[in-house]
Amino acid sequence: MALSVDETYTSLSVNCVIAVRILIDTRNFRSTMSRFSRAKKVHGQTVEGRRAVLESLRAGRDIERLIMVDEAELGPQLQEIVMLATEAGIEVQAVSRKELEAQSQTKKSQGVIAVVPDPRYHEPEDLMMGADTNGQPPLLVMLDGIQDPHNLGAIARTADAAGAHGLIIPERRAVGITAGAVRASAGALEHVKVSRVTNLNRTIERLKETGMTVVGLAAEGDVEYTEADYTGPVLIVVGSEGNGLSRLVRENCDQIASIPMAGQLSSLNASVSTGLVLYEAFRQRRGQSTAKS
Repeated sequence: MALSVDETYTSLSVNCVIAVRILIDTRNFRSTMSRFSRAKKVHGQTVEGRRAVLESLRAGRDIERLIMVDEAELGPQLQEIVMLATEAGIEVQAVSRKELEAQSQTKKSQGVIAVVPDPRYHEPEDLMMGADTNGQPPLLVMLDGIQDPHNLGAIARTADAAGAHGLIIPERRAVGITAGAVRASAGALEHVKVSRVTNLNRTIERLKETGMTVVGLAAEGDVEYTEADYTGPVLIVVGSEGNGLSRLVRENCDQIASIPMAGQLSSLNASVSTGLVLYEAFRQRRGQSTAKS
């Protein structure tokens, strides 16, 4: 049956409203995507930046091929990268700078990209075994929802420097080992073991059963971070950039440590907070070793 003019107009108006609503919802969805997203991937997994690629080569990581900027003169780091890659029998492709940047996930390749297999994650127990090998009590760091690859990379770099035995991250709603994270770590993620688990609370419970003390970091804590004891087996738990520790994770911690603040801001960046606490752990452990000797 034919529609009247008014009915036709009404139907068209409704369809237009629906179309606009869909468009708005789509744009809202895109705008709420993680602000840490990066460009479209050309390769599945890459390591980018001179220091990060150099550390990958030194660590003996599997590298499928290197893509480098085609320039007449290479600096000392790029020369060493070419030398190590040649010794390891890794294919080196020379491309224009424009083509190199088109294949970069970070857009900060510094003239070199390593195409690598997907990252290898470890079980939490593997991290603890690394501590046993060194004759030290385990010192692990758990990240409760860190989403910024630069924070993950910075934490990994400090963890390596302070002697931590590994990082634990969740599988969902958190950043993994990406090209940006590896670059931000200056290659430390080639040396620091990372465990990716499905449930942080179950992992905490498992680690507690092995005798580990769990210290969470929060703005309001039971003690200041310098008063906590890090000389034994310790798991340090760091909250996400926006929300801090999740409720259940916080309840599962044996102790909540805080960092005193004198300024107007109420908290520090996640990687800065982690760095302070890791070096307090390093200080205590070194002092204990010196006393024993």
